[in-house]
Amino acid sequence: LAPLPMARSRLDAMETLPSFKEVPNSERANLFVRKLRLCGIICDFTDGGGTDRDKEIKRQTLLELVDYVNSAKQPFVEGIMPEVVTMVSANIFRQLPARPKDTPFDPEEDEPILEPAWPHLHIVYEFFLRFVVSGSTEAKVARKYIDTALITRFLELFDSEDPRERDYLKTILHRIYGKFMPHR
Repeated sequence: LAPLPMARSRLDAMETLPSFKEVPNSERANLFVRKLRLCGIICDFTDGGGTDRDKEIKRQTLLELVDYVNSAKQPFVEGIMPEVVTMVSANIFRQLPARPKDTPFDPEEDEPILEPAWPHLHIVYEFFLRFVVSGSTEAKVARKYIDTALITRFLELFDSEDPRERDYLKTILHRIYGKFMPHR
């Protein structure tokens, strides 16, 4: 893979990239990396935060990445692995929404605090799940990047109150343990 320039600023980076169908097969791996890097940019989902245009570009790009992984016929080259882990890590490893210290969460009584970035986050989780289970992801190669440190950080996310996130974590970790035997 040819090295690609990193985004200079958020505004420069949040651009609509061509679809995979619009580029020759020889350019798809580079486009995949460009899309991964674009999706590594975090959108602000707080009230009034971020632009709807940026959020929609990222959402569409994430969906394209899921489709690309689902339809991959060739094995993913090793150079793509750190890009995948970097994008997924940038999105999911974040400060979790917190309750005030004087009001601990009681799952029997309280409604969970739902993740405001879920419109993107769930697609990132879906992408990573599809990537892990893909026949194009070779376990021997991916194991170098989907390692114990990454899995430990995944386990820490079970502190999220959002049940949707915990369900994805459980499923992804189950698939990782199934595909990457040494991590059991």
